[in-house]
Amino acid sequence: MKALLSVYDKTGLADFARSLGSAGFDLVSTGGTAREIAAAGLAVAEVADLTESPEILGGRVKTLHPTIHGGILARRDIDAHRAELDARGISPIDVVVCNLYPFERAATAPGASLDDALENIDIGGVALIRSAAKNFPHVAVLTSPSDYVWAAERLAQGGGGFAMDERRELARKAFQHAALYDTAVSRYLAGESAGASREALTFGFKRQSELRYGENPHQSAALYSASLSRGGVAGAELLRGIPMSYTNYLDADAAWSAVSDFSEPAAAVIKHANPCGLAVHEDQPTAYRLAYEGDPVSAYGGVVGFNRPLSADTAAAMRGVLYDIIIAPDYDADAMEILRRRRRTRILRAQPESGPGAKLDLRLVSGGALVQTPDALAEDPSAWRAVTERAPSADQLRDLAFAWKAAKHVKSNAITLAKGGALAGMGAGQPNRVTSVHLALRAAGGKAKGAALASDAFFPFADSVETAAAAGVASIVQPGGSMRDEDSIAAANRLGVSMLFTGTRHFKH
Repeated sequence: MKALLSVYDKTGLADFARSLGSAGFDLVSTGGTAREIAAAGLAVAEVADLTESPEILGGRVKTLHPTIHGGILARRDIDAHRAELDARGISPIDVVVCNLYPFERAATAPGASLDDALENIDIGGVALIRSAAKNFPHVAVLTSPSDYVWAAERLAQGGGGFAMDERRELARKAFQHAALYDTAVSRYLAGESAGASREALTFGFKRQSELRYGENPHQSAALYSASLSRGGVAGAELLRGIPMSYTNYLDADAAWSAVSDFSEPAAAVIKHANPCGLAVHEDQPTAYRLAYEGDPVSAYGGVVGFNRPLSADTAAAMRGVLYDIIIAPDYDADAMEILRRRRRTRILRAQPESGPGAKLDLRLVSGGALVQTPDALAEDPSAWRAVTERAPSADQLRDLAFAWKAAKHVKSNAITLAKGGALAGMGAGQPNRVTSVHLALRAAGGKAKGAALASDAFFPFADSVETAAAAGVASIVQPGGSMRDEDSIAAANRLGVSMLFTGTRHFKH
């Protein structure tokens, strides 16, 4: 019996090679893998000795040889295959242990060049893995050191080592290993041109952790990170607190996305994936207080996010309010001293998402997936079109720009009210727009007077304008484009409300 070992990740290699040797396998290997096995005091033959062909092209071609792949791919239950192996002097290979060059690490390293990435695309290893996995009824293939311990136990039991269901599972893992690798290469080569309308798309995800359950206790769940992607909530570091749940990640992502959309220091309070509080201010504690005051009742048990390192003054300002999660790019040492007193709050440190995977928005639907580019349109409020007799003041324009950006992060139909760089009220997820207006006004209360209102899509009727004006809303921004735009404009003119059209919309379903 023969076992071929060729791995980049040499974790546990010597011990597993020893288990193979003890089970009666002759060991064959390549390069650094062979040297490590030999250094452990084990007998190992070089692949070049088996093929009688030297490695060429600086090691680019080592295992791509009929002696190797014939020994792996031959079916032991076909007489003609066995006879051909005998005629050519090829020995069957019964176990393949292989994992691949670290392409992702090489491609994403600081200053990595195209040549660096290309030289870390594994060819021979992928071929070994696919050949062995194809012939799994006769060849066991191991691609992860995490399988070495139980595999060694099977080998020690004799009788062929692996049951058929175990071989099948090892083959599945092997094909997944290769598929994830190929996906990372494809995404890297696509680079900034990674689009939402290519003829075929694959997405590679690696499990980061299993979660206690999904949205409900009867649903299983796990967190995965995207190939070549860095940062974001999936890559956030849990500095303190109990493990995150499925809904924790959704809310944390909503908070991180909301504050990341602002260049000014921003704070967001999230409840059920919607911002119930959002504010910008050069003084971070003030930004937090403004965000909290947007909806103090809903803030309880929510998620709070920041786009600047959290200061001790801000941590102190949050005293007395229960939050499930705090997420920020970093934390001052004095702030962490204050936050350590929170027993149940999870403290997350996150960085901006980067990599080709950051350029697409993926959502699974029954039977397939929807893919789109993210809603990251850069808009210039000075280019919006004034459609009413009254134009907004400079302060109103700033609040309109803030409300418009906030609306991007609220579920449709979205209505946001803003005043002084802070969210005063919002209505989310309603089947008609005027109901969202009512909800936003109710949340704002007296703060609606003089506030700016943003609607993520056009008003189909004048009723939303009339309802907002009756509560004291002074200015409105909306995409425009309704057949009844003139009705909304006429209502705004009659009620003394300024209105701008953006020409774009921001649905968030």
